[in-house]
Amino acid sequence: MRNLNNPITYINGMSVQRATLLYTELGIKTCHDLLHFFPFRYIDKTQFYQINQLQPNSAEVQIVGKITQLKTVAQTKGSRLVATFHDATGIMELVWFKGQKWIKDVLKINEPYVIYGKLNHFNGLYSMPHPEMQLVSEYKKTLQSTMQPVYSSTEKLVNAGISNKIIRTYIENLFKQFYGGIQETLSLEIINEFQLISKKEALLNVHFPKSHELLAKAQFRLKFEELFFIQLQLVRKNLINKTNIKGIVFKNVGAAFNDFYEHHLPFQLTNAQKRVIKEIRKDVASGIHMNRLLQGDVGSGKTIVALLTMLFAIDNGFQATLMAPTEILANQHFNAISELLKGVNISVELLTGSTKPKKRKVIHEALEDGSLKILVGTHALLEEKVMFDNLGIAIIDEQHRFGVAQRSKLWMKNRKSLPFGEVGGASLPPHILVMTATPIPRTLAMSVYGDLDISVIDELPPGRKETKTVHRFDSQRLSVLKFMKDEIAKGRQVYIVYPLIEESKVLDYKDLMDGFDGLSREFPMPQYQISIVHGQMKAEKKDFEMQRFVKGETQIMVATTVIEVGVNVPNASVMIIESAERFGLSQLHQLRGRVGRGADQSYCILMTGVKLSDEAKTRIKTMVSTSDGFKIAEVDLKLRGPGNLMGTQQSGVLNLKIANILKDSKILIAARKKAIELLSKDPNLSKEENALIKIAFTEMTKTSKIWSQIS
Repeated sequence: MRNLNNPITYINGMSVQRATLLYTELGIKTCHDLLHFFPFRYIDKTQFYQINQLQPNSAEVQIVGKITQLKTVAQTKGSRLVATFHDATGIMELVWFKGQKWIKDVLKINEPYVIYGKLNHFNGLYSMPHPEMQLVSEYKKTLQSTMQPVYSSTEKLVNAGISNKIIRTYIENLFKQFYGGIQETLSLEIINEFQLISKKEALLNVHFPKSHELLAKAQFRLKFEELFFIQLQLVRKNLINKTNIKGIVFKNVGAAFNDFYEHHLPFQLTNAQKRVIKEIRKDVASGIHMNRLLQGDVGSGKTIVALLTMLFAIDNGFQATLMAPTEILANQHFNAISELLKGVNISVELLTGSTKPKKRKVIHEALEDGSLKILVGTHALLEEKVMFDNLGIAIIDEQHRFGVAQRSKLWMKNRKSLPFGEVGGASLPPHILVMTATPIPRTLAMSVYGDLDISVIDELPPGRKETKTVHRFDSQRLSVLKFMKDEIAKGRQVYIVYPLIEESKVLDYKDLMDGFDGLSREFPMPQYQISIVHGQMKAEKKDFEMQRFVKGETQIMVATTVIEVGVNVPNASVMIIESAERFGLSQLHQLRGRVGRGADQSYCILMTGVKLSDEAKTRIKTMVSTSDGFKIAEVDLKLRGPGNLMGTQQSGVLNLKIANILKDSKILIAARKKAIELLSKDPNLSKEENALIKIAFTEMTKTSKIWSQIS
């Protein structure tokens, strides 16, 4: 029986060799895959030209005529095949440099052809190299459309003779053989509500559009469907988690939380922080497992929210952990939490790769007997030896830097088996809070984290002055140096950051050392002290230099981007970013967030050369005009595309065939809303009217599993 799950070798004319190439190069294995391999652009073939209408402008044109003569012409290297091509109005040449023998064998003299290709004009004569050709008799039999689809290809496919025309032919044969097997995937209600054309019509018109209008309708239908099923999967996963995965219940807001909140909280919480804590409090008291993403710009106060969340766990007899991607960041969290808990009887420890074996043993024992309440650490937390007595909450900072498998190990860290409701025997997983300082545009968050509940801290703590950002060219360096001296004279400190590009470590190191040498002459000892930090230094040396800067023993820190996430120095008021055009927007925004942490006015100076690409100009202009991380993230998404932002291609969610979450954000929002509405009425898709959706959904989730338990 022929169905769309058959391998593409079932298509007429498809050899095993070509099928293998299409699979290795484009991932096309089944007839369904080829049917959903969509064109990325279209050539408009609405017009046929006559030879006397042609203009010498290298345009792509379509002409009907006959070959009257064929000849091989010798040239300096090899030869070329030349055909004389006539229509009723004139004469031109068709030229081939490759594949001459088989072309010569298949061409028919004095038979009418439709030719298509790019024009050349030389010495008053038009020619067309390697034209697309089809006998008029064959042309009339094919699935013709006014717009010719153009498909993505690779060098290997082209070299193997699998041209765009060949792919079109395979898809055409596929339609002729399998058209009857194309099933509808959406309910009648959705089709009517959104005025969608049928699945069959949509697929036919996206490959062979009959008109611009039908192409637009086909694209809308297929984009909606693609985004709808992704959202259905994400929303359903969230609902299943909430229904099936029971959560530890934190009944009490007790002594630890109240004592800290009333007597040790060093500042008033912002309304945004209070809102987020309420959302978390509701989750952890509900009996449902919390899986929440906390977004907050640099300096918005995520750490205090994390600590208050951990105090909920401690008040209910549980332990808490916070995992960070780097030792610098883990140290910063540990120092901040230890400082906040000064005078509070709650034990906090730090576990990283640098922790000495003797200290590790003490930490392991205190974790297992339950006396250690908060453990901050890096990947070292995931080692098999690390086991908690009763872990109640795991907080993951900058979570996109950890692999899914790594993060899921935190689920297995409870030594004590907690009763699973009435069932017993299975331990309840710790609540999960993932945090990021990388603002994520709404549409991207819906797609990448659509299975999570999302909280946003969207205001900065009071008293924070916005960092002033300016752009300066290298030619203005003297005035920048004077500004640095003025700020240092006021008792402030300065960061100077150089780019780090993996491919050119030698060049980066040279840039850094050249910069350091120049600064040493401009800021001589003993009046000035300069720290230097880069990736080639040993950890102890790096930490020593960092600590000198933190303690105020050095006024200037020269570094590569190792300080992107890390040191928190309220006294540092100036961030100078060298070769700022070589940094991405999110990196520039993160670096700027290293200053502006104290009460003084802070500054970020973007240094560049005079020659800037359009994209670099946009990045610099954006940084100067706004400090809103979400606005910056929107611009970044437009510049870089969703696949590159935060490595989301690896998530498996954004491997989109036709939709674009940036351009199709309205369709995405409508699709998500519909998915939520549908699942609220029919969580298991068991109603008769949703039967087609269920069949398609079941088929899709076989091949596109999103990790089912932890984001």
